[in-house]
Amino acid sequence: MKKAGPAGLKWLKIVHILLISLFFGGIMSSLALNYGLSLAVYTDTLSTYKHLVEISDLIVRTGAIGTLLLAFIYGFFTNWGFFRHRWLAVKWILFILQTLNGIFIVDKLMMANMALLESEGSAALRNAVFIQNHSIRQYAVIIQIAITIFIIIISVWKPWKKKKLHKKGAVIN
Repeated sequence: MKKAGPAGLKWLKIVHILLISLFFGGIMSSLALNYGLSLAVYTDTLSTYKHLVEISDLIVRTGAIGTLLLAFIYGFFTNWGFFRHRWLAVKWILFILQTLNGIFIVDKLMMANMALLESEGSAALRNAVFIQNHSIRQYAVIIQIAITIFIIIISVWKPWKKKKLHKKGAVIN
């Protein structure tokens, strides 16, 4: 397969940064909305949950799916590959864990609470399941943020990278 040249790599990096910005901005917005919600006024809570769903569907999901697709492009069309470096493998594992957390905890609890708000009305705000879902979701979003920050750190520092050894004019990997 033909590999991307220097200009192609720069464009990939630009798109990657934009997609990660979407994803990270979406989960940060979700956290801010979650923290700012008092669960005292039904209309405010319903409106906030509707916004959380929109942010998840339009911003976070676009960033996550775009990042995944771009990762495949990086893997197939650049010299980075998929698991050529340990730090890349760690990023893949963390991305998968983060995605599972987002799908099976954050989104599931958000949708469960949205259903409770729509079916029970203001009584949902006193429902122990709703309150517990809201709290667990908040912690799950914090975990997503922590994982994203760790992935960014790994991307910049590239730990566990093989060191190049120099031996009498030759470079040995």
